[in-house]
Amino acid sequence: MLGTGRTVRDGRTVEYEFVLLREDNGELAYEAHPSGQPSAVFRTSAIDDAAVVFENAEHDFPQRVGYEIRGADSLLAWIDGKQNGQKRRIEFPYTRVPCAAAEPR
Repeated sequence: MLGTGRTVRDGRTVEYEFVLLREDNGELAYEAHPSGQPSAVFRTSAIDDAAVVFENAEHDFPQRVGYEIRGADSLLAWIDGKQNGQKRRIEFPYTRVPCAAAEPR
């Protein structure tokens, strides 16, 4: 599975990331390709019907990436680990919204 994300400021993409989820030796691997940084691979450390956590203890930050189903229409994605000796966690809550058809130009 391939995913993309981007950060837009003032109508301009300032950062982006490609993520590849793949099977590797019977486990899931989360392969991140962020703009301006080296790629990193995180391996499954926990998985169940409602959540998955990927981990790479050798990575600078984050060391863990997680996704948790929070209800029929919501998902919490997060990254955490140590940065400059301090614990840090950043959460990305997602909620399903209706898709609006683009207006013709």
